[in-house]
Amino acid sequence: MWTNHNFMTKRAFIIHGWDGYPDEGWFPWLKTELEKNGFQVHVPAMPESEEPKIEAWVSHFSKIVGDVDKNTYFVGHSIGCQTILRFLESLPADKKVGGATFVAGWFTLMNLKTDEEKEIAKSWLETPIEFAKVKQHTKKFFAVFSDDDEVVPQENKKLFEERLGAKTAIEHAKGHFSGSDGVKELPVILEAEFRRARAFRRSACPPKPRRRREAEAVSSVQKMFEQSCIIPQKWRIHLSH
Repeated sequence: MWTNHNFMTKRAFIIHGWDGYPDEGWFPWLKTELEKNGFQVHVPAMPESEEPKIEAWVSHFSKIVGDVDKNTYFVGHSIGCQTILRFLESLPADKKVGGATFVAGWFTLMNLKTDEEKEIAKSWLETPIEFAKVKQHTKKFFAVFSDDDEVVPQENKKLFEERLGAKTAIEHAKGHFSGSDGVKELPVILEAEFRRARAFRRSACPPKPRRRREAEAVSSVQKMFEQSCIIPQKWRIHLSH
């Protein structure tokens, strides 16, 4: 569990999917790239991933994440996307996070092959999510899908847009973005995380008004030459506008 973290520390949590694991596919690559850019990254092993259950996954995830703030970011794959949504739904109304990225997320599925798969998926498909509660915590959602995903219907793109106001993208020939699909890197989601982090830094530290910046520049230059009482012509700035 993360505790006593610095408010300005960027944290990212990457959640694997059904029957997934922390070192699968593109997770190690994304973790490394985010760490290079100042993020603290955690990729937890979720409990009983071959038979995921909502309560167990959300509870486990909640303990790992601990407290959240606007520098907390989430990336989910497949059923990990639902885990993030249900975790956000459970947070107190005043808690804010930096955003969430969903890879092959779903509200509907197709081509489940066995009765066991259908039974596991049933609670995830039928237990409702209160999206109004989810959106209290952030408005920054990004969802990416593949044009040849055999289990996630294309209708999910529209569902993420309608239910979350998410920005979406479709990648070509990435399957379900699993390790078995050979997807080792996913630049589109890395770019999304950087955009969010940069946007937060700008909002947390708004630029100074132009006149104030110019006034401070004049003041610092005047101090530099104060002893000689000489201010070169090129440093004379007039605040007439």
